[in-house]
Amino acid sequence: MRETDTVTDASGRPLRPRAVDLDRFFRPASVAVVGASDTPGRPNTGITRQLRAWSERVGARMYPVNPGREQVDGLPCYPDLAAIPADPDADPIDLAVILLADPAAVVPQLIEAKVKFAVAFASGFAETGESGRQAQRRLESLVADAPTGLRLLGPNTNLNAFERFRDDLTGPAIALITQSGHQGRPLFTLQELGIRLSHWAPTGNEADLEVADFMQWFADQPEIGAIAAYIEGIKDGRAFLLAADHAARRGVPVVAVKVGRTDEGARMAQSHTGKLTGADDVVDAAFRQFGVIRVEGLDELQDTAALLARARPPKAPGVVVYSISGGTGAHLADMASASGLTLPRLSQAKQDELHQWIPDYLSVANPVDNGGHPVGDWRGRKILDALLDDPDVGVLICPITGPFPPMSDKLAEDLVAVAETTDKLVCVIWGSPVGTETAYRETLLGSSRVAVFRTFGNCVRAVSAYLRHHEFARSYRSPFDEAPREPCAGKAKAQRLFHKGEKLSEFAAKQLLRSYGIRVPREQLVTSAAGAVRAAGVVGYPVVLKGSAPGVAHKTELGLVKVGLTSASQVREAFRELTENARAGGIPRLDGVLVCQMVEAGVEMVVGVTDDAVFGPTVTVGMGGVFVEVMRDTTVLVPPFGAADVRAALARLRCRPLLDGVRGLPPMDVEALVEVVLRVQRMALDLGDQLAELDINPLVVLERGKGVVALDALAVCR
Repeated sequence: MRETDTVTDASGRPLRPRAVDLDRFFRPASVAVVGASDTPGRPNTGITRQLRAWSERVGARMYPVNPGREQVDGLPCYPDLAAIPADPDADPIDLAVILLADPAAVVPQLIEAKVKFAVAFASGFAETGESGRQAQRRLESLVADAPTGLRLLGPNTNLNAFERFRDDLTGPAIALITQSGHQGRPLFTLQELGIRLSHWAPTGNEADLEVADFMQWFADQPEIGAIAAYIEGIKDGRAFLLAADHAARRGVPVVAVKVGRTDEGARMAQSHTGKLTGADDVVDAAFRQFGVIRVEGLDELQDTAALLARARPPKAPGVVVYSISGGTGAHLADMASASGLTLPRLSQAKQDELHQWIPDYLSVANPVDNGGHPVGDWRGRKILDALLDDPDVGVLICPITGPFPPMSDKLAEDLVAVAETTDKLVCVIWGSPVGTETAYRETLLGSSRVAVFRTFGNCVRAVSAYLRHHEFARSYRSPFDEAPREPCAGKAKAQRLFHKGEKLSEFAAKQLLRSYGIRVPREQLVTSAAGAVRAAGVVGYPVVLKGSAPGVAHKTELGLVKVGLTSASQVREAFRELTENARAGGIPRLDGVLVCQMVEAGVEMVVGVTDDAVFGPTVTVGMGGVFVEVMRDTTVLVPPFGAADVRAALARLRCRPLLDGVRGLPPMDVEALVEVVLRVQRMALDLGDQLAELDINPLVVLERGKGVVALDALAVCR
């Protein structure tokens, strides 16, 4: 990643996104088409003509380039870029589109002509295997080393950036980013439903320009209300986080499909784009922390992006479900509640008001069932006004499961009319499988204020994302602003413990923790039974004895742990057993036996560091002790993160009630746990080049005010 900002954190990673001004990519003054053709039946001919039409729409001069032609479709054709009558210094070419199989061969010409942007359509690069990866690395190197600042889109991309967008639609637009052009087609057709699209970035193999570059630039464009992305692999995790952070600062929602949840999906993504997909739980964590809304399918992507682009911020978090059928309302209410939406019970006064127009035997508490007939006359609008007037209601969802013109047409008209008079969100689910009805095609889709869906599921998930996004946006504080610029004071001491490729002993791993201010039990490392007895007297009975040697994990299974020792004789016997068990377990020599303080009861947690191929060091926190592998109750945090992110992560754990105190037990010191997780993050960032893995388990959380103690630790050096 080429950096234009040298501000870095303690690990040397950037704290500001690289700035790429893509204005001249999307609206160039001049376009060169290398390999232009007008020969009938040739693929390059169709591409050349599409590019000419696009150039005319954006007001750009087009220069065909082909050494075998003097003209292409009546335009003068030039043998190479140098022959184009444009001054590279005063009037350089903004965009060159390469229609050749080997785009690398043209890069020297691009540099000489000082071209700003280039597009390479050719395939046969990283998506094809090792030989293709080598070819792509060569192309990447040529562009990265370009002294003129040349930027490249592709290879293995397409013409999506040069589509004809409708210019008769108004309102905030959706900008589209896809790594597979075909996967963007459903969103492009949103224009047929009246949803405005403004840009499409098909990033392909991302030899240079990547998803993050377009995400950042799109977030700065005033006409863009939301960014929708189809992502197969993230090229640079840090660049992606910085771009997502930039969008979050600007309040621009990003909605994404990220494939690779399964092994099969990950393999397909690798073969298609040649990029790593990354561990899926890490992707989830990164998206969650930086406000990227992850959806499952393209239909959900288009519905959620469209809603977020056009809807105003919510006035209240409550959702009211309003239907002409009690069964429909109950079904939708169940789905809404399961999606985390809040359906407040309407006040008795509000229910009495609604019963002026709705029969008394129907429930109007929420969901509201009108029985059908009131929507066909003047009462329908009265009901809608009353519902939207409720201060606890911020969203109204009305399912219309099938067209029944005496009711559905009038209901649709009233919904559109009331949406024009309120700043609250009005959502309609048109359930007809046909979708050709006038009430749907003209009345509902003709409104810029009503959000229209075709399925219950997409509606409730989009509304949930809408409310979560605005809650996130209201409280978002960039963790990059708080990231430490300098390493921790304990870094130098910690570095002396590392030896390349080794696993630290428990004793050394705890020294590492101490250097970052993480509390461990009182303990001494001894090499004799007599020394163990003396140490026990200093540490204080009862004590724990543990064999300590580099690379030894699961000490309990090897018989290398003795707990609850209360006398000198027990300590001597335990020392003897530990050394014998070590030999029996194939451990030739212990570096000593740890005599440790017995720690009072608490909640056992685990905090660890692993290295993700895309995002770098990540921190895991969850239920520890023997339950870590059985319960698998853990969550991931991607640096940089702050205390609020840690608290939110702990809230997601199933074991969280144990920390809050259950069945008469006292609450635990959660804030001390939060501080340890932040210190582990600092360690991961400071020592990323040396620390491959860290596992603190168990990390005992004591009663509130008594802190946290790391009872055991394993660290692996790179």
